[in-house]
Amino acid sequence: MKIMICDDSMFVRKKMKDAVNAADPGAQIIEAANGRQAVEKYKSEKPDLVFMDIIMPEKSGVDALSEIINFDKKARVVMASSVGTQENLKQAILAGAYDFLQKPIENEDVAKIISKAKED
Repeated sequence: MKIMICDDSMFVRKKMKDAVNAADPGAQIIEAANGRQAVEKYKSEKPDLVFMDIIMPEKSGVDALSEIINFDKKARVVMASSVGTQENLKQAILAGAYDFLQKPIENEDVAKIISKAKED
């Protein structure tokens, strides 16, 4: 699988990479540091699954999600949210999010989503 991780925190991207590698050691991982990069890299790389933070500089995760869904209606974008961003999460689900994760992210939650995506 080709999986994109998009978060403005390098620490969170590293933790997500570790979780993805634990769940799917053969996965090809692409990284993006903001919503603008996420849209550009989605269009050029066409990943099978995207894990994206909601709150980011340059372009929010919800805006990036909308652009990605407009580009590819079958895109599977999982939104990650901290406590206190429930309204943003609702917007993400309405915009077409595939699933969501609550931060701090647990490896087993990432594994479940990857497994679900492989079955779809």
